[in-house]
Amino acid sequence: MRANKGRTSLTILGIVIGIASIIIVYSAGEGIKGLLVSQVEAFGTNIIQSEIKVPTTKKGSSGDTQSATAMASGVQVTSMKLKDLEDIKKLSNITSGYGAVLSQEKISYGNESRKAFLFGVSPDYINIDSSEVEFGRFFSDEEDKSLSQVVVLGSKMKEKLFGDADALGQYVSLRHSKFLVIGVMKSRGGGLGMDFDDYVYMPLRTLQKKIMGIDYVMYMIHEVKDMTLAADTAEEIRLILRDNHKITDPIKDDFRVSTMEDMMAILNTVTDAITILLLAIVIISLIVGGVGILNIMYVIVSERTMEIGLRKAVGANYRNIMTQFLAESVLITLLGGVVGVLVGIVFSFLISVGANYANLDWLFVIPFKSLVVAFFFSLVFGIFFGVYPARKAARLDPIEALRKE
Repeated sequence: MRANKGRTSLTILGIVIGIASIIIVYSAGEGIKGLLVSQVEAFGTNIIQSEIKVPTTKKGSSGDTQSATAMASGVQVTSMKLKDLEDIKKLSNITSGYGAVLSQEKISYGNESRKAFLFGVSPDYINIDSSEVEFGRFFSDEEDKSLSQVVVLGSKMKEKLFGDADALGQYVSLRHSKFLVIGVMKSRGGGLGMDFDDYVYMPLRTLQKKIMGIDYVMYMIHEVKDMTLAADTAEEIRLILRDNHKITDPIKDDFRVSTMEDMMAILNTVTDAITILLLAIVIISLIVGGVGILNIMYVIVSERTMEIGLRKAVGANYRNIMTQFLAESVLITLLGGVVGVLVGIVFSFLISVGANYANLDWLFVIPFKSLVVAFFFSLVFGIFFGVYPARKAARLDPIEALRKE
């Protein structure tokens, strides 16, 4: 190995890339999981969510898939109403809750005009969600019930429309109607595909009646008093919704009720599936590196035929030769494994730094199982791809080997 530094280094490089990729994939998987968890918890850690769902005839994930496909195709579910929210609020383990709808409209002020997401929510949203008002105030229950034309701007939307000027007390235009700006939200960042800073918040009923012309909500968030009773409370919510929606067969539910535990389980399933998929791709690169070891060891055996013959002539047996060449193969892969782990840790750290610089809540974590998997593959590939060349060397006839120059 010392006599052929260049060749050895190139062989090790293939293993380094594969092992580093394993560390990066595991670390990124944990970072993504932490990011998603933090974004879900931003809606509140003591919540239960109710959302619309297209009724299906199948239970389980297949039914959920059908529902998602139907909604993506434009199927609308209009059965979830504010009455459902009020009935659920009466449960003993529910302290508060809000309904929400989303729309998209052009909003303008002076010469500035932007396409904006309109986020219609009940007033209790500000007390449950992690969002905060930086300037002004949030709208009240009275303003919601009276269909007041007031809005609260996300920090980015405020900058787009008003720049450095004060937005409070000004009027913006939506659907040829004037809406009074009563507040500006504190910067929060994006999450789960949504940029809350680019939203226009308005009373739920105002958005429903005066802009969208609907009377239903897309989802509801319920604040729970005792999370140890969350599963029982979720079942009570299901019973209320079935009664209100005149549903007798649970398979035909036009809603989905999820606790925080359910949401976390879904996130874990998604991130684990992504990690496994990426690992499958990484293993392919490791196999390529292993084939490189096989080729190099095969060449080494050919170059050292006389050395092998001489060793066998002075007493070395099959096991001695086999052990020598296997040890070299394993040493190369383990060395590549150590360097690969170090490279993977460095790159994982740089990824976390870049993600945090982009205002993502990304944790730098190197799971212990990633180290175990990395060194396991190093050892296995060293043995697996070193066996054939080692056996070829160990089976050489000493007389024939000594004749070769």
